[in-house]
Amino acid sequence: MKKPRPFYEQRRERRGFLRAGLAAAAASSGLAGCDALSSNETAVAVLRSAERLTNTVHRALGRRAMAQEFPPADIAPTFRPNGTTMPVGDIYAAMLASGFADWRLTVDGLVANPLELSLAQLQAMPSRTQITRHDCVEGWSCIGQWKGVRLSHVLNLAQLKPGAKYVVFHCLDRMEEDNEESLYYGSVDLDDAFHEQTLLAWELNGRPLPVENGAPLRARIERQLGYKQPKYLRRVQVVAGFGDIGAGKGGYWEDQGYNWYAGI
Repeated sequence: MKKPRPFYEQRRERRGFLRAGLAAAAASSGLAGCDALSSNETAVAVLRSAERLTNTVHRALGRRAMAQEFPPADIAPTFRPNGTTMPVGDIYAAMLASGFADWRLTVDGLVANPLELSLAQLQAMPSRTQITRHDCVEGWSCIGQWKGVRLSHVLNLAQLKPGAKYVVFHCLDRMEEDNEESLYYGSVDLDDAFHEQTLLAWELNGRPLPVENGAPLRARIERQLGYKQPKYLRRVQVVAGFGDIGAGKGGYWEDQGYNWYAGI
């Protein structure tokens, strides 16, 4: 009987398929960015095919399947920013000017112990450092070193209530400059929320997280595409469902037609 290939080899193959397909779709559109891809039928088809390839495998393996980690020599000199690189509005500007001294991460929803955490409090928690590859839906990748607290640690402090199924990340960046209601958001289920490599990261490549990469705090959900890695975090909400949040699809880009599950 032929010996099955290790999971990480299958995962690498799927990454290659996905990146090649999305790069071709981006090139055919003549445009750049997630907004262009969300209206590109080829890109949507690639995402859906990748979702079918990975969802069953990832859920069968659950929290055991690890994203590949790399040696320091593979770290990119500059981690490529994408999407929002400076949130608009006075609220973020004031936080930035104060060095995020007044910024707090709210953890609420279906929890017995709601939290309001400063950056210093998060940084005092047990941390994890990992060197991983970020794969963008546009077809490019970049390797960086991230440091942060495991989301599982924070959720355990908050004490999830029965019925909790998803974690929703609410962010400070507007997707439409003149619309204060267009704040970015995204979500994952508890398998990804409690994964060993899922971080609330405050450091990139040994330095405080730059503004263009999501300061003061961003999520790293390493087994999913880049649009599932929210930046500029302000709130972590535990819910039983997300039908009443945004357009009810589980995230800003999901509301525009992207798949909710973006595993790679």
